Parts: sequence; C-alpha cells; structure tokens
Amino acid sequence: MSRPPVLSVSFFRTDAGRLPVQQWLRALDKTARKVIGEDIRLVQFGWPLGMPLVRKMEEHLWEIRSHLSKGRTARILFTVEGNKMILLHGFIKKSRNTPQRDLNLARNRRRLWQDGGYSHE
Repeated sequence: MSRPPVLSVSFFRTDAGRLPVQQWLRALDKTARKVIGEDIRLVQFGWPLGMPLVRKMEEHLWEIRSHLSKGRTARILFTVEGNKMILLHGFIKKSRNTPQRDLNLARNRRRLWQDGGYSHE
C-alpha cells in the first residue's frame, strides 16, 4: 500500500478563470512536462524538501528547480498553505538569478490567492 501525498496540488486561478501555470506547462514539450511533473510529485509526496530540488525564496514562497534537456532549467514558484501546495508561476530560467518580475508575479498571485482563494484542484 502506498502512502498518501503530504500535500495536495492546486493551480493558481485568475479571477477570469485562467490557470496560468497549467497553460504554461501545456505549451512545453512532452519531455519537459514529464520532468517538471515528476519534480512536482516529489515535492507533493516528500514535503518538506530542500536543495537541490526546492529552494526557499522568501517566507511563504519556494521554487521547484527542474533540469531539462539542452541545459535548460524550469522553475515553478509555489506557496504552501496547510496541506495544500499552490502553483503560482512557471518559467524557463534564462539567467543566474531569478528575475524580479517573476518573483513579483508570484508574490502578487499569492496575495490574490490569499484574498480570494483562487485555486483549482
């Protein structure tokens, strides 16, 4: 018998009903989606985790660090509330540091989620 996940996974949902992380994932090639999906699952079943897979960016904000083919790296910024992991933002990282605009977008989505509870199971 397998053990249940530590966290349930939800996608941030805009007030217009869009699921930006899910849409971003669907736009990636099948191999990248598989790698990222497996990394999300590792976090879901093994939380709390640290480096090299998960890095804490600041209070209530972490990133999943997925290594893709051809030297590409993907990041999923997420928050955890109770036993729920909310995927806030995903992007392909192109520089050494996480771009401030990506961090700000994740922060804003976290605030919106907290204020309105926008998420999709």
